[in-house]
Amino acid sequence: MQTFGSVVAFFALFGSCACGAVPEPAPLEADLWIRAGTLYDGTGSPPRRADVAVRGDRIVFVGESKARVVARRVLDAKGLAVAPGFVDLHSHADLILLAPPATQRELLAAKIAQGVTTLVVGNCGLGAAPAEGDAASILAGVNGWMTPEGVGSAAMGTREYLERLERQGVVVNVATLVPHGPVRISVMGLAAGPAAPEQLARMRALVARSLDEGAFGLSAGLIYPPGMFTPPGELVELAREVAARRRLFTCHIRGSSETLLEATRELIAIARRSGARVHHSHLEAVGERFWPLVAQVLALEDEARREGLAISHDMFPYTRAATMLSAIFPPWALEGGMPALLERLRDPATRRRIRREIETRRPEWPPWGPAGWPHNLVEAVGWDAIYVASVGPDGPRHYVGRSIADLAAAEGREPFDLAADLMSSQQGRVGQLVGEISGREGEETVLWSILAHPAAAVISDAEDYGRDLAHPAHAGAFVRALRLAREQLGMPLEAMVHRMTGRPAQLLGLTDRGVLREGAFADLVIFDPHRVTDRATWTEPRQRAEGIHWVFVNGQSVVEDGQDRPGVAGRVLRAPHNAGAR
Repeated sequence: MQTFGSVVAFFALFGSCACGAVPEPAPLEADLWIRAGTLYDGTGSPPRRADVAVRGDRIVFVGESKARVVARRVLDAKGLAVAPGFVDLHSHADLILLAPPATQRELLAAKIAQGVTTLVVGNCGLGAAPAEGDAASILAGVNGWMTPEGVGSAAMGTREYLERLERQGVVVNVATLVPHGPVRISVMGLAAGPAAPEQLARMRALVARSLDEGAFGLSAGLIYPPGMFTPPGELVELAREVAARRRLFTCHIRGSSETLLEATRELIAIARRSGARVHHSHLEAVGERFWPLVAQVLALEDEARREGLAISHDMFPYTRAATMLSAIFPPWALEGGMPALLERLRDPATRRRIRREIETRRPEWPPWGPAGWPHNLVEAVGWDAIYVASVGPDGPRHYVGRSIADLAAAEGREPFDLAADLMSSQQGRVGQLVGEISGREGEETVLWSILAHPAAAVISDAEDYGRDLAHPAHAGAFVRALRLAREQLGMPLEAMVHRMTGRPAQLLGLTDRGVLREGAFADLVIFDPHRVTDRATWTEPRQRAEGIHWVFVNGQSVVEDGQDRPGVAGRVLRAPHNAGAR
């Protein structure tokens, strides 16, 4: 129930004294008064019944009050949960946010409708900035799978990227990491091999400048070029710039199958040698025979924390992951970028070599040398767990949603040939879903162990780019986690809310978002804790969440009774000096 309009509403809670002995307190003025909700404040503390007042973009009161309230709008939240807006620590909306606000609203609508009010971009070493020299043209090929139609990028630094977002407006709050890929590409292109001392110095300077321009940390993606070519010592040097500013180093580690344990140890070593706070992006084991390694990974990171190192992780609650189809190819085939890969696929002898390696090679440690390979996805899960998620504008729509194995069998072809020809015909703009991520449907015990760990944060790692099959996490990851807490994990709701609010905000160093307290920004989500659930599926991934009643970004309503409200309510966030806490 709600009451609002041009008439100012006066409410007296619990009565008031009319005897005249004690002066009646002055009324509290607010734009929004949320009454009688159950507060989950983002800290993990037990819920409590209380009221929340918002004036402008800030929360001005939390608690029980006997004072009168003068409010422009009143919401009755009795029986509903009131929580901070969810912080998606791992988003790939970098290019979506370069689109006009109307396009942003269309592509991000389902994510906002599940309560997400802040996105963190620049993850997995992927992104649009900082890009110097010829890097922008190289990145156009690397980022093609995550670029909406009609959106372009250009050479720009982190400051220019953030200022461009501010000029055109953003529909949710946005924070960025420095993606390692554009940094190294700006200095070295997509060349393999270690950086020369002067090249490393230029990379350190570019990372330092980007951090000083407001980035919240540095991210690396060590199964993608150029991260896969980068030796650990180079990453340590860049992470030292992060440590000096108390920011966060996030990492898609160097393989989640054969090399999973060694890659985890590498991340821990980077923390030890650099002094940086490190974060294991989407902790996972890819391929059924590697699922048992998750317990060892969690134990390794627990031991690192006991040593005094700052290490955390996040996860998405699904058994398939979204990425680009180019990720199935060996590193040497990716050197030089997408045009070089496509040329190699056209050469019969080179094509045969690529096929042989995909079908027979197992990664070994260390994988960053000339012949190394951190993660052979096909070897780990098989062609039957590699699904086509998206193709180019004029691509074969009937391929979408089907596995490479299924498509190859239907056409009487070899799976590799079908995949290679698809890449060639689409100029590399092919998205994929990879199965057997820490489980499969009906066998999710390992996946839930990652989510239940106290070091975890919940993420989506998924976007809707406006074509073909989006990953359902873009519309359901956060409400799915809430449902799992209620129905399956036996986890208190406040603990799950913490994993998607206060926990990621703390990791970033955001002190005034992700928490519900006086003085914090009014990013809020109001939902039915008994009904909130995900509806997005693999075949219908754009179905929106149920049970989310209202979403507010900086005090502005962006979802009303589950319906979108137009507007540009977001802010571009910049890291404060020495952001973060150990």
